[in-house]
Amino acid sequence: MAEQDNCVHTPGAFRKRASDECPQSTTTKKRVVLEDITNSPNNELIQNSDRESQKPKRGIRRTGGCSSIMYQHLHALEMEEKRRARPDYMEKVQNDVTPNMREILVDWLVEVAEEYKLVSDTLFLCISYIDRFLSSHALRRDKLQLLGVSCMLIASKFEEISPPHAEDFCYITDNHYTAEEVVNMERDVLKFLNFEKVAPTTKVFLRSFMRASEEESKSLSMQFEALSWYLAELSLLDYGCLQFLPSMIAASSIFLARFTLEPNKHPWSLALQRYSGYKPSELKECVLLIHSRQLNRRGNSSLRAIRQKYLQPMFKCVAAHVSLPEIPKHCFEAIKE
Repeated sequence: MAEQDNCVHTPGAFRKRASDECPQSTTTKKRVVLEDITNSPNNELIQNSDRESQKPKRGIRRTGGCSSIMYQHLHALEMEEKRRARPDYMEKVQNDVTPNMREILVDWLVEVAEEYKLVSDTLFLCISYIDRFLSSHALRRDKLQLLGVSCMLIASKFEEISPPHAEDFCYITDNHYTAEEVVNMERDVLKFLNFEKVAPTTKVFLRSFMRASEEESKSLSMQFEALSWYLAELSLLDYGCLQFLPSMIAASSIFLARFTLEPNKHPWSLALQRYSGYKPSELKECVLLIHSRQLNRRGNSSLRAIRQKYLQPMFKCVAAHVSLPEIPKHCFEAIKE
């Protein structure tokens, strides 16, 4: 990582992650601060199975997915300008923050979410708040981590049954910020959002498309579901994904998961096309971008929190799946009736 892009408090703070294997060993739990992301897997994180199946969800998540009418409503919401980040805010708004700094922050927030056992909806909502705030507020790099934990605090209060407190987020940053600073930043973000905390994220659309996909291929099961989650979370790292709607990223994650697991079958279907409204050709650019992330061809390969998370047995070690290096052109051709 270039020195000028180092947004952490200590040079060389992010150490090389463990190799791409399902973790077997256990270690003593320790604080996960931005200055000290450890190499060893955390036993408590490995034992922490999918919280989404253990906690009651609000709103549409009680039904396990969106109806067609609900999907159309969510699609209309995601199109609203106030609920979207600018895809060019790094170039047009920020002077001291870079895409690499954002990637480092997101990677660390994945660790934080795991440390506090937060549902993935909280993570997706947090990143949405961060990008939207940065789309209109120039920020110094030394405040980027403060923005991250403050947005995580807001998202936790919206999604979690027992959210962490401001003091917990001070602790996770090794008390680099005070509780007052976290609360003040929380206030600024909420004022910017006009206290409208609802935003349709990729994870919401992913549930909807998952149901349509699994109706066709029961054999894909939990492995397919975990792989789709993994690919969707990889998209969070990539600043380039801001050009795509959350529904398109969700559809592309489904597309790529199907291709990875069953490369000899067409990764899309008429049912998914009708439900999502996306043709294979419309997904091509987004699919190829996430595919590059999956193959480690894009971004900072030393940031591996998401990969390590999905190398755990509870996620079927899906990060270990090797996708074909190229997606054939015919996969993006129109599906015949």
